[in-house]
Amino acid sequence: MTDNDNTYVKKTTMLISVAVALAVGFITGVVYGVYKTGTGTPGQHMPVEQRQVAEAESAAKANAEKIKSFQEKAKQSPGDAKAWINLGNICFDSGLHEKAIQAYNKALEITPGNADILTDLGVMYRRNGQPKKAIESFDKAIASDSKHEHARFNKGIVLMHDLNDQEGAIKAWKGLVEVNPMAATPSGMFVDELIKRFSKKK
Repeated sequence: MTDNDNTYVKKTTMLISVAVALAVGFITGVVYGVYKTGTGTPGQHMPVEQRQVAEAESAAKANAEKIKSFQEKAKQSPGDAKAWINLGNICFDSGLHEKAIQAYNKALEITPGNADILTDLGVMYRRNGQPKKAIESFDKAIASDSKHEHARFNKGIVLMHDLNDQEGAIKAWKGLVEVNPMAATPSGMFVDELIKRFSKKK
């Protein structure tokens, strides 16, 4: 777990058992580069760096259009939690932390106590430099759903890497293992092994 951001797990990407895929929360949170190499593809003969820039600009433009569309839908249906969740998710994936926070909080006004939303909100608070708010959000998710694995895992990550609370992190992960003994990190390491590794460093 060398990249703290990429160890977070977003509710829609975490896989519990042999592999757990945050953020991301803590994921959502992992960006995959895609390079077109097919014969006759426009831009095929562009220098690699130039092609990467062009693809990044194209992706950014597509995301901007999606965000605008979701914003309009949310404004048209302010009482529709799903509209705000969709807006929060696209902002999450686009790295727009503050906008994602605003959208998720709007959704929570409609569906308070939604553990999935609270978990993604926590990831966004962490990435926005608000680790204590992130912990509050994860705690609310766990209070709402005691078996919410993503919230427990992410809470441990924030405590360990952002608040330097090793004991608290181990406690959070032990709670996760109690819920699912086969829980694993995004790299495939069992959380039980993760606990043992950090316990040796105490």
